[in-house]
Amino acid sequence: MKSLRFNVLAAFAVALLAFTSASAQDAWHRGGDSLVYVDRDTTKYVRDGNNQNFSRYDKRIHYYRKGWASLIPTQHVLQFCGNMGLVSVGIGWDYGKRRQWETHLLVGFVPKYESDYAKMTFTLKQNFIPWSRYMGHGWTFEPLQCGVYFNTIFGHDFWVKQPVRYAGGYYPFSTRIRPNIFVGQRITKMVPHSRRKYVKSVSFFYELSANDIGIMKFGYNWKAGFWDVFGLSLGFKTQLL
Repeated sequence: MKSLRFNVLAAFAVALLAFTSASAQDAWHRGGDSLVYVDRDTTKYVRDGNNQNFSRYDKRIHYYRKGWASLIPTQHVLQFCGNMGLVSVGIGWDYGKRRQWETHLLVGFVPKYESDYAKMTFTLKQNFIPWSRYMGHGWTFEPLQCGVYFNTIFGHDFWVKQPVRYAGGYYPFSTRIRPNIFVGQRITKMVPHSRRKYVKSVSFFYELSANDIGIMKFGYNWKAGFWDVFGLSLGFKTQLL
Protein backbone atom coordinates (compact mmCIF):
# COMPACT_ATOMS: atom_id res chain seq x y z
CA MET A 1 0.00 0.00 0.00
CA LYS A 2 2.82 2.36 0.97
CA SER A 3 4.61 1.40 -2.24
CA LEU A 4 1.52 2.29 -4.28
CA ARG A 5 1.20 5.69 -2.54
CA PHE A 6 4.87 6.39 -3.14
CA ASN A 7 4.55 5.49 -6.82
CA VAL A 8 1.50 7.74 -7.19
CA LEU A 9 3.27 10.68 -5.52
CA ALA A 10 6.38 10.10 -7.60
CA ALA A 11 4.35 9.97 -10.82
CA PHE A 12 2.54 13.17 -9.83
CA ALA A 13 5.85 14.91 -9.08
CA VAL A 14 7.33 13.81 -12.40
CA ALA A 15 4.22 14.99 -14.28
CA LEU A 16 4.31 18.33 -12.48
CA LEU A 17 8.00 18.74 -13.23
CA ALA A 18 7.44 17.85 -16.88
CA PHE A 19 4.56 20.32 -17.13
CA THR A 20 6.52 23.19 -15.59
CA SER A 21 9.53 22.35 -17.75
CA ALA A 22 7.39 22.35 -20.87
CA SER A 23 5.83 25.64 -19.84
CA ALA A 24 9.28 27.12 -19.22
CA GLN A 25 10.54 25.86 -22.58
CA ASP A 26 7.42 27.19 -24.25
CA ALA A 27 7.96 30.58 -22.58
CA TRP A 28 11.59 30.49 -23.64
CA HIS A 29 10.69 29.76 -27.23
CA ARG A 30 8.10 32.53 -27.11
CA GLY A 31 10.80 34.92 -25.97
CA GLY A 32 10.12 34.52 -22.27
CA ASP A 33 9.16 37.22 -19.80
CA SER A 34 12.12 39.41 -18.95
CA LEU A 35 12.44 42.61 -16.97
CA VAL A 36 14.32 45.43 -18.62
CA TYR A 37 15.19 48.94 -17.46
CA VAL A 38 13.46 51.83 -19.19
CA ASP A 39 15.01 55.20 -18.36
CA ARG A 40 16.35 54.94 -14.82
CA ASP A 41 13.51 53.77 -12.62
CA THR A 42 10.96 51.90 -14.76
CA THR A 43 10.58 48.16 -15.35
CA LYS A 44 8.40 46.54 -17.98
CA TYR A 45 7.53 43.12 -19.26
CA VAL A 46 8.85 42.49 -22.74
CA ARG A 47 7.26 39.70 -24.77
CA ASP A 48 8.88 38.63 -28.00
CA GLY A 49 10.81 41.90 -27.94
CA ASN A 50 7.81 43.72 -29.40
CA ASN A 51 4.71 44.01 -27.20
CA GLN A 52 5.27 45.73 -23.86
CA ASN A 53 2.72 45.22 -21.10
CA PHE A 54 2.78 46.40 -17.50
CA SER A 55 2.26 43.72 -14.89
CA ARG A 56 1.20 44.14 -11.27
CA TYR A 57 4.72 43.21 -10.24
CA ASP A 58 6.21 45.81 -12.59
CA LYS A 59 3.92 48.51 -11.23
CA ARG A 60 4.84 47.66 -7.66
CA ILE A 61 8.57 47.71 -8.44
CA HIS A 62 8.13 50.96 -10.36
CA TYR A 63 6.46 52.72 -7.42
CA TYR A 64 8.99 51.20 -5.03
CA ARG A 65 11.92 52.52 -7.05
CA LYS A 66 10.19 55.83 -7.68
CA GLY A 67 9.74 56.29 -3.94
CA TRP A 68 13.42 55.65 -3.22
CA ALA A 69 14.49 57.73 -6.23
CA SER A 70 12.67 60.74 -4.76
CA LEU A 71 15.28 60.72 -1.97
CA ILE A 72 18.10 61.41 -4.42
CA PRO A 73 19.15 65.09 -4.09
CA THR A 74 18.50 67.17 -7.19
CA GLN A 75 20.40 70.30 -6.15
CA HIS A 76 23.68 71.50 -4.66
CA VAL A 77 23.62 74.78 -2.75
CA LEU A 78 26.30 77.24 -1.61
CA GLN A 79 25.15 80.20 0.50
CA PHE A 80 27.05 83.05 2.16
CA CYS A 81 25.73 84.60 5.40
CA GLY A 82 21.97 84.64 5.98
CA ASN A 83 21.95 83.97 9.76
CA MET A 84 23.27 80.46 9.13
CA GLY A 85 27.04 81.00 9.19
CA LEU A 86 29.65 82.77 7.15
CA VAL A 87 29.36 80.06 4.50
CA SER A 88 26.99 77.10 4.20
CA VAL A 89 26.92 74.17 1.78
CA GLY A 90 24.23 71.60 1.29
CA ILE A 91 21.90 69.56 -0.85
CA GLY A 92 18.32 70.10 -1.94
CA TRP A 93 15.23 68.65 -3.55
CA ASP A 94 12.70 70.35 -5.84
CA TYR A 95 9.16 69.08 -6.33
CA GLY A 96 5.60 70.12 -7.13
CA LYS A 97 3.76 70.34 -10.44
CA ARG A 98 5.95 73.22 -11.60
CA ARG A 99 8.89 72.32 -9.35
CA GLN A 100 8.06 75.44 -7.34
CA TRP A 101 8.89 73.89 -3.94
CA GLU A 102 12.41 73.28 -2.68
CA THR A 103 13.82 71.78 0.53
CA HIS A 104 17.45 72.36 1.46
CA LEU A 105 19.70 70.88 4.13
CA LEU A 106 22.82 72.95 4.79
CA VAL A 107 25.85 72.75 7.06
CA GLY A 108 27.45 76.10 7.92
CA PHE A 109 30.66 77.41 9.43
CA VAL A 110 31.02 80.35 11.84
CA PRO A 111 34.59 81.61 12.48
CA LYS A 112 35.45 82.20 16.13
CA TYR A 113 35.82 85.98 15.68
CA GLU A 114 36.00 87.22 19.29
CA SER A 115 34.72 83.97 20.83
CA ASP A 116 36.79 81.04 22.07
CA TYR A 117 36.23 78.69 19.14
CA ALA A 118 34.68 78.33 15.69
CA LYS A 119 31.23 76.77 15.41
CA MET A 120 29.17 74.68 13.03
CA THR A 121 25.53 75.19 12.13
CA PHE A 122 22.79 73.10 10.56
CA THR A 123 19.86 74.56 8.61
CA LEU A 124 16.58 73.12 7.34
CA LYS A 125 15.20 75.46 4.68
CA GLN A 126 11.93 75.51 2.73
CA ASN A 127 11.67 77.62 -0.45
CA PHE A 128 8.66 78.59 -2.54
CA ILE A 129 9.01 80.05 -6.05
CA PRO A 130 5.51 81.00 -7.25
CA TRP A 131 6.41 81.88 -10.84
CA SER A 132 9.27 82.23 -13.30
CA ARG A 133 9.82 84.36 -16.40
CA TYR A 134 11.81 83.18 -19.40
CA MET A 135 14.07 85.92 -20.76
CA GLY A 136 15.49 84.08 -23.77
CA HIS A 137 18.82 82.43 -24.60
CA GLY A 138 18.43 79.98 -21.74
CA TRP A 139 17.98 82.61 -19.01
CA THR A 140 15.07 82.66 -16.57
CA PHE A 141 14.23 85.09 -13.80
CA GLU A 142 12.36 84.29 -10.59
CA PRO A 143 11.11 87.68 -9.30
CA LEU A 144 10.13 86.18 -5.96
CA GLN A 145 11.41 83.36 -3.83
CA CYS A 146 10.33 83.19 -0.22
CA GLY A 147 10.16 80.77 2.62
CA VAL A 148 11.24 79.82 6.12
CA TYR A 149 14.19 78.06 7.63
CA PHE A 150 15.32 76.81 11.02
CA ASN A 151 18.94 77.08 12.03
CA THR A 152 20.74 75.47 14.94
CA ILE A 153 24.28 76.07 16.18
CA PHE A 154 26.44 73.43 17.84
CA GLY A 155 28.27 74.22 21.07
CA HIS A 156 27.93 73.87 24.83
CA ASP A 157 27.29 77.62 25.19
CA PHE A 158 23.89 77.32 23.49
CA TRP A 159 20.70 75.69 24.68
CA VAL A 160 17.13 74.95 23.67
CA LYS A 161 15.69 75.32 27.18
CA GLN A 162 16.88 78.06 29.50
CA PRO A 163 19.24 76.71 32.21
CA VAL A 164 18.03 76.85 35.79
CA ARG A 165 20.87 79.20 36.76
CA TYR A 166 19.01 82.04 35.03
CA ALA A 167 15.91 83.68 36.42
CA GLY A 168 12.64 82.81 34.74
CA GLY A 169 12.13 84.82 31.56
CA TYR A 170 15.73 86.13 31.54
CA TYR A 171 16.14 84.59 28.06
CA PRO A 172 12.68 84.57 26.44
CA PHE A 173 13.92 82.52 23.47
CA SER A 174 16.18 79.60 22.68
CA THR A 175 19.82 80.44 21.98
CA ARG A 176 20.33 77.27 19.93
CA ILE A 177 17.46 77.32 17.43
CA ARG A 178 16.69 80.35 15.23
CA PRO A 179 13.52 80.46 13.08
CA ASN A 180 13.88 82.74 10.04
CA ILE A 181 11.71 84.10 7.26
CA PHE A 182 13.10 85.41 3.99
CA VAL A 183 12.33 86.90 0.58
CA GLY A 184 14.61 87.17 -2.42
CA GLN A 185 15.09 86.84 -6.15
CA ARG A 186 16.94 84.48 -8.43
CA ILE A 187 18.30 84.30 -11.96
CA THR A 188 18.97 80.97 -13.68
CA LYS A 189 20.98 79.91 -16.70
CA MET A 190 20.08 76.61 -18.39
CA VAL A 191 22.99 74.52 -19.63
CA PRO A 192 22.50 73.63 -23.33
CA HIS A 193 21.62 69.97 -23.92
CA SER A 194 24.74 69.46 -26.01
CA ARG A 195 26.95 70.55 -23.10
CA ARG A 196 25.20 68.86 -20.19
CA LYS A 197 27.28 66.37 -18.26
CA TYR A 198 26.51 66.75 -14.56
CA VAL A 199 24.51 69.98 -14.26
CA LYS A 200 21.17 70.99 -15.81
CA SER A 201 21.21 74.64 -14.74
CA VAL A 202 22.97 77.12 -12.45
CA SER A 203 21.28 79.83 -10.39
CA PHE A 204 22.41 82.92 -8.51
CA PHE A 205 20.22 84.39 -5.78
CA TYR A 206 20.06 86.87 -2.96
CA GLU A 207 17.84 86.86 0.11
CA LEU A 208 16.78 89.24 2.87
CA SER A 209 16.06 87.29 6.04
CA ALA A 210 14.92 88.11 9.57
CA ASN A 211 14.91 85.86 12.62
CA ASP A 212 12.92 86.04 15.82
CA ILE A 213 15.53 88.16 17.60
CA GLY A 214 15.60 90.77 14.84
CA ILE A 215 11.82 90.97 14.74
CA MET A 216 11.75 91.26 18.53
CA LYS A 217 14.19 94.18 18.35
CA PHE A 218 11.92 95.94 15.90
CA GLY A 219 8.88 95.26 18.08
CA TYR A 220 10.55 96.61 21.23
CA ASN A 221 12.28 99.51 19.52
CA TRP A 222 10.68 101.02 16.44
CA LYS A 223 13.90 102.94 15.84
CA ALA A 224 15.87 99.75 15.11
CA GLY A 225 17.90 100.08 11.92
CA PHE A 226 17.13 98.10 8.79
CA TRP A 227 20.24 95.94 9.12
CA ASP A 228 19.47 95.37 12.80
CA VAL A 229 16.41 93.43 11.66
CA PHE A 230 17.32 91.99 8.26
CA GLY A 231 20.33 90.09 7.04
CA LEU A 232 21.57 89.81 3.45
CA SER A 233 22.79 86.54 1.94
CA LEU A 234 24.09 85.56 -1.49
CA GLY A 235 23.90 82.09 -2.94
CA PHE A 236 24.68 79.77 -5.82
CA LYS A 237 22.66 76.67 -6.75
CA THR A 238 23.18 73.93 -9.32
CA GLN A 239 20.29 71.82 -10.61
CA LEU A 240 21.36 68.24 -11.23
CA LEU A 241 18.16 66.59 -12.52
